Amino acid sequence: MFAIALTGDAQLRPLDPWHAEEFLANLDRAREHIAPWVGPSFVASDLDGARQVLQRYADRWARDGGGIWGIWLGDRLVGGVLLVSFDAATGVCEAGCWLEPAAEGRGLVTRAVERIIDWALVERGLHRVEWRTNAGNVRSIAVARRLGMRRDGVLREVLSRPSGRVDLEVWSVLAPEWRARREGAAASDG
Repeated sequence: MFAIALTGDAQLRPLDPWHAEEFLANLDRAREHIAPWVGPSFVASDLDGARQVLQRYADRWARDGGGIWGIWLGDRLVGGVLLVSFDAATGVCEAGCWLEPAAEGRGLVTRAVERIIDWALVERGLHRVEWRTNAGNVRSIAVARRLGMRRDGVLREVLSRPSGRVDLEVWSVLAPEWRARREGAAASDG
């Protein structure tokens, strides 16, 4: 197993089907907070559903079509990041995240998404990472901005939610932009 340090007390680790109990506990703590922003098929309400969500991403990983990783704060799963889709042939993937309220404000999502973007664009050689978010999700939009993404546009009323139809913003970063950002960060560190 691998773990990537995000902060002194937080790690990014694979989130596999055998973590279903931890994942369900995390969803229970985050459910009301994330439900307006994520698809209903993600927010499992029982152990079997949690296992199915994680298995779906394990299957995507096995097909080279996506993946999911958990963010652990100490020994507690508090959220995670995912590649909702991953298409090596077209060079495009979509990143996403979720986090329970108690873990917000620590920069964990930004650091974790940086890791998966870096992997997709630098190690795997993809060209574009997309970030799709409900237009009302100001925290998610702030993450996209912190990551140096650009707003591509708005898909009007594309999502159906219990409250009605909502707009979806599409943000992205391209490989040359990401590399320039990394080089700029390295230059300022040196």
